[in-house]
Amino acid sequence: MSRARDLADLGGSADAGGLTGRNLIINGNMACSQRGTQTDQTSGYTACDRWNFIESGSTVITTSQSTDTPASQGFANSLKVDVTTASGTPSASHYAIIRQKLEGQDLQHLLYGTSSAKKITLSFWVKSPKTGKQYVELYHTDAAYHNQQSYTIAAANTWQYVSLTYNGYETTAFDNDNGNSLMIQYWLMTGSDYTSGTTTENTWHNTNANRFSGLVNVVDNTANNWFLTGVQLEVGETATPFEHRSYGDELRRCQRFFQSFETGRVNTSLVSIATSTSQAVINMPLQAEPRVLASHDGSLASGTFTKTGTVAINAFPSSGDNVTSIPFWVCNSTEITVALNTSTTLVQYNGYVTRIGGSNGETVFTLDVEL
Repeated sequence: MSRARDLADLGGSADAGGLTGRNLIINGNMACSQRGTQTDQTSGYTACDRWNFIESGSTVITTSQSTDTPASQGFANSLKVDVTTASGTPSASHYAIIRQKLEGQDLQHLLYGTSSAKKITLSFWVKSPKTGKQYVELYHTDAAYHNQQSYTIAAANTWQYVSLTYNGYETTAFDNDNGNSLMIQYWLMTGSDYTSGTTTENTWHNTNANRFSGLVNVVDNTANNWFLTGVQLEVGETATPFEHRSYGDELRRCQRFFQSFETGRVNTSLVSIATSTSQAVINMPLQAEPRVLASHDGSLASGTFTKTGTVAINAFPSSGDNVTSIPFWVCNSTEITVALNTSTTLVQYNGYVTRIGGSNGETVFTLDVEL
């Protein structure tokens, strides 16, 4: 069999997993939702991992992992954006954006910054409450240049497939590091600062006024719901069938940026060591190597480690919570060490049973090292 025939067969089996690793988007099928529903959002990460919301103005949304999906496409979930405070008449500088940020070290093969910069194709399924022109933008953060393309929604509240191919950027390379180098941005609304000029699509530029001429306002009514799923970004000018990765694979990719520590049962216990009469230290295994080896000592922070559930030192098996704060924490590639201040009196250097969680599946801690 010829090499050409091998490649043709491989391409034809893309929907069966023949072409793996081609999708640069993480959680494009919205399968992972470690944070759960996010209410009254004006910024921050949405219900679906890796997808971020940012706005300037008065827009407020609730995001959730929805089961509303395009029929017969193999998707179980979508990201739902529910407008709870509308922005009917945005001011000139206002905007509302759903986006995903990509690390520069994962983009080196695109050859940006050279005459061989590769074209990339973005494909997705969208369900919008508004007909008309809507935009997706590539934003090259290392160059502060952007490239916009529009798609036209033909029927409101109906799933529609979209495929867009973007030219490569030959002037500036992506930084080869774990920082934010490229953003995929779905603009849901913006004011005249970004719409007053003329948009030349699929062109890299840095003129704000020429970014989104004719953009419809998706967030102008609290009855509006916007859905997204099946997002794929890949090298080349042709959109291939969506790369369905296993849930476990997708979750591990998401946990590089955010991971929640949940109890498997009531009163999960760990051993802690008292470092003083009011503080103890615990070690917990990480579920995936984080994007950065984060630490926080009260003055210098890289990432966020948050106590969200019930934790009690030397209180097993009673209920309650006697941990008052987390003064410092540090993690390497495999585990995290956390200091816990407590209202109970400890004996320095003694070991203690530390109860984690008061219910099955309770999220007790979260580690956030998002871009």
